[in-house]
Formats: sequence, C-alpha cells, structure tokens
Amino acid sequence: MESRTTEWLTVPDLVERLGIPQGRVRRLLEDRVLLGARVDGVLRVPADFIAEGEPLHELRGTVLVLADAGFSDDEAMHWLLSEEDSLGTTPIAALRAGRKAEVRRVAQALGF
Repeated sequence: MESRTTEWLTVPDLVERLGIPQGRVRRLLEDRVLLGARVDGVLRVPADFIAEGEPLHELRGTVLVLADAGFSDDEAMHWLLSEEDSLGTTPIAALRAGRKAEVRRVAQALGF
C-alpha cells in the first residue's frame, strides 16, 4: 500500500477526528463505510478516507462496487491508494475531487 505518502489514522485518532465513540468507529469499519488495514500490527485508516470530519460519502459505494468485482477489502484499499492510469491519479483522489461516477465505472470494469 502507499504508506509512504498516506497519512494513517488509528482508531483513537478516528475517535478524536470524527467525534464519535470507539464502538461507532468499529461499526463504520464493519459496515465498510471506512476501510482499515493493519499497519505494523495496528488497525489504521487512511486519512484521505475522511472529509470534513466524517467518512468520505463516496467511499462505501465504491468499496461495494469493488467487492462486487471480486476485490477483498485489502485489494480494494490498495486500488484506492494506487495510481490508476485511466484516472490520471489515485482513485481516492478522484473521489475526493468529485469524480465518483468515473471512479465507479473504472472499478466496475475491473470485474470483467
């Protein structure tokens, strides 16, 4: 994963940043509203998955499209954080720039 350029947030970081209890943070992860990965044994979430103090709204639907295309959560995280030639940037950057439909079209095509 792109850990060299990605700021990673721990669950306590998310509690503080989102202003919600730890149990709610864990529920967001279980429900795939957020994706996390173990980095050095600690569950972390890329800071880019948070916008304006809440989970990026476009993330969950995109993760579900990737799951339908056969991606595991780890594979989906890697794809979201890696350069995608057809987008000219990382999918998460494109989502943050308001290019949800384009990102999901690319994600959907990966399953074919």
